[in-house]
Amino acid sequence: MNFLASKRLVTTALVLLAVFNVTLLGLLFWQNTCKVQPTPGGHQFGVHPAFMESLALTPSQALSFRQLRRQHFLKVRPEMESIALLKQQLVEESLKENPDKAKLEIIASGIGSRHIALERELALHFQELAKVCRPEQRDSLKQVLDRMVTRKHAMRMIHRP
Repeated sequence: MNFLASKRLVTTALVLLAVFNVTLLGLLFWQNTCKVQPTPGGHQFGVHPAFMESLALTPSQALSFRQLRRQHFLKVRPEMESIALLKQQLVEESLKENPDKAKLEIIASGIGSRHIALERELALHFQELAKVCRPEQRDSLKQVLDRMVTRKHAMRMIHRP
């Protein structure tokens, strides 16, 4: 009798393959459905680790930073959404057969004015953060913010074609 053709071997192999398939499907299902839910005010509005380490924030300062960050992001969200919509309109107009240059100029100006508002709000946000810091922490805050701004600028330059 041929060993590979035996009924017992084929049955055992099929059962093992079925068990492996069910196990892998269960693992994939579990991985995609059992994600850790972010806590309210969690990572999105949490205190950046660079702040915690560099500034040696007290728990009350960390709470203030978290609240200020939450307020800032909620305040600038409408501007960010407006910019996203305008950029979408800019792309749509740009890809038309005969794009309207005046319309492109208006859209680009709208994006620019919203960016100005965002930068103004960011400066006010930095002022509020500085008010929470003790005098000896303000120098560290400046260094951390300088590093963050420099890194973001460098990342933008890297991702440009």
